[in-house]
Amino acid sequence: MRKLALFIAAICTMSMLAADPQGKNTGLYYRLFAPLTFYHNVASSQLNITSENPDEVSQAIDQALMRVYLTRPDLVKVTEKEQEEAGTLRQDIMETPVVQEVEMVEQAEPMPAAPEAEPVQLVVEKPNFWKYKGDGSLQFMQNYVSDNWYKGGESNYAAMGIINLEANYDNKEKWKWDNKLEMKLGFQTSPSDTVNKFKTNEDIIRLTSKVGLKAVNRWYYTLQVQAYTQFYHGLKSNNTFVFSDFMSPFNLSAGLGMDYKVEWFNKRLTGTINMSPLAVNYRYVDRANLAQSFGVKVPKHTHSLTDFGSQFTAQLEWKMTDNLSWKSRVYGFTSYHRAQLEWENTFNLKVSKYITANLFLYPRLDDSNKKYNEDGSRMSYWQFKEYSSLGFSYNF
Repeated sequence: MRKLALFIAAICTMSMLAADPQGKNTGLYYRLFAPLTFYHNVASSQLNITSENPDEVSQAIDQALMRVYLTRPDLVKVTEKEQEEAGTLRQDIMETPVVQEVEMVEQAEPMPAAPEAEPVQLVVEKPNFWKYKGDGSLQFMQNYVSDNWYKGGESNYAAMGIINLEANYDNKEKWKWDNKLEMKLGFQTSPSDTVNKFKTNEDIIRLTSKVGLKAVNRWYYTLQVQAYTQFYHGLKSNNTFVFSDFMSPFNLSAGLGMDYKVEWFNKRLTGTINMSPLAVNYRYVDRANLAQSFGVKVPKHTHSLTDFGSQFTAQLEWKMTDNLSWKSRVYGFTSYHRAQLEWENTFNLKVSKYITANLFLYPRLDDSNKKYNEDGSRMSYWQFKEYSSLGFSYNF
């Protein structure tokens, strides 16, 4: 009967080993192979309503032992003498030596050397809040009219160079500082002018600097300074009189006010609008004989004129398509005794990567100029300039 009990226990053990292939609970199987005796935890675990041992292997062994206790109590060894007579573990298992198959090698492979940690150089760069950009172009214009053209006219040739440079600071928090330098110089020639071989058709040096402190959203408290003059003296056909020259005039204006950052139409229309209710305009004319024509009273002011008033400036760029853009600049100043208004419009058509076609429209009003022409007729305050050109351009 002992063999039958051991057989039942062996079957239970095999089923439990199958449920525990990694042998995590191997120590629990000792009670199945040791001489059979009473264990207190077997009865307590079986009679307890709530199981204190959630381990499935222990519960299965307790059930197997409890089944033997109830069906074959005669197999249970109670006293110490009966335990000694029953012996320890099975002798056939103990007498069979356990042989481990171990492969011996002459020399063990060296342990792979752990790679040494290379020093890492950490570089912390200071953020650069400056942005630089620019563009340049060389434009050519040509007009040919034959001598017998039914409407008359004359042939002419012209060339013009343009350079725009920008250096802008923006710390993305409070301060910004925008600087823009514009330079244009162009010459033309015509057969009808027998006095001047070349005359300027475009001539300007203009620097605009603007410091802003953020107020709210896209509004900034701003101090704007603008200065401009020209490179060369201005002439008219068949006339040696110089109508303008370098530092004749020279204009310097400063205004304190508000600046608005424009980002409209999905950022296709960008730029700034500046309104300065407090502004000062300084005009200097180096050539004394030109002072009066630029609003400087002679001999009271001699070479210069200073006015206080208000000014308005807008610089916008609208990228209509990938190849067509419009740049506009509006400037107005009034001292409430005189007014000056300028509106520059440049339409740029990109023919290829380096070839562009330009259309320039420039209406202007200035009531500080002299009021009458040389023949005594009244001079209009409104002025207008237009040209179209084709040439090379490069952005950087």
